[in-house]
Amino acid sequence: MALAANAAVNFAAPSSSKNDIALWRLYLLRAGYLLIAGGMGSQLWSAYLDPHKPWTLTHGVMNAMLLALVLLSILGLRYPLKMLPLLFWEMTWKAAWLLTVSLPAWQNGTMNADIASTTFDCSLIGLFLFIMPWDYVWKNFVAARAERFW
Repeated sequence: MALAANAAVNFAAPSSSKNDIALWRLYLLRAGYLLIAGGMGSQLWSAYLDPHKPWTLTHGVMNAMLLALVLLSILGLRYPLKMLPLLFWEMTWKAAWLLTVSLPAWQNGTMNADIASTTFDCSLIGLFLFIMPWDYVWKNFVAARAERFW
């Protein structure tokens, strides 16, 4: 019985409470999740509601991953701090794309309309750099004691 009690997952913040985050920052995080859910969701729903539009394998995988991002962003509206890893993932893949696709295309003069459009979309991660509660991230994801391995 004691083993079962210890196996319970605790999603609470390890080193600081949710009250350490100003309410306005939680609202900014929620606005960020809403931006992802609303912006991406409005584009994806039409693709999912049109059953006559076949997708390639790559396009289908991409749409499924983006739909998962939208659905998890909706969860972020309720739990903005617990869903921060979702924003980490979002910021990381967009930064990687900007550095490995957009920047070389710009430097080589090969940027076309599709790359330019995606560059604009990905550059919106700049907003998340400002709304991210970096002090909370540091305390709870970087400086916090790691969970045990065995």
